Amino acid sequence: MPRLALYTFGVLKSPLADPAPLTHEFYDIGEAVYREISRHPGYLAHAETAGGDRGSHFEADWGAWGEFTVPAWYDKGRTVDTTALAATLSLWTDLRPALDALYTGLHRTALNRRYDWFERTGHPGYVFWWISDDVTPTWQDGVSRLEHLHDHGPAPHAFTFHHAFTPEGRPREGKP
Repeated sequence: MPRLALYTFGVLKSPLADPAPLTHEFYDIGEAVYREISRHPGYLAHAETAGGDRGSHFEADWGAWGEFTVPAWYDKGRTVDTTALAATLSLWTDLRPALDALYTGLHRTALNRRYDWFERTGHPGYVFWWISDDVTPTWQDGVSRLEHLHDHGPAPHAFTFHHAFTPEGRPREGKP
């Protein structure tokens, strides 16, 4: 049975190592959001570092999720002290559970505050694509699909909630 991969990417207004209250607030809510989403029906897994280190995206060991990489438009730091991004890579059973998890509860609260923490880049902030059940998506997969979505718009290869496709590549009818 196909699974749904989701990659999200945002450029933060300040580095993850910034001691400012907004940065701590982002971390605090982020940890709570992950805990809540991981218990949501339809959630399967998300990329985690082997050591669970904060702010060391580029140096971390991501195991089967592959080497960490970012879209070409990210032009901020790449060290623990200068990285200013938030990215996730996760697996879901279908669009409906992902929609329910991401637009309710703590994640909804965080989405309402996203412009406190994130820059408005003019690039998409997320992308979905279908994968077979024996595949683990990689960070590179997510980046290439997000860049494809930005450059070419939604397609079976890379899509959004609003312009979704079935695992067979047909446009999805109605709301997820």
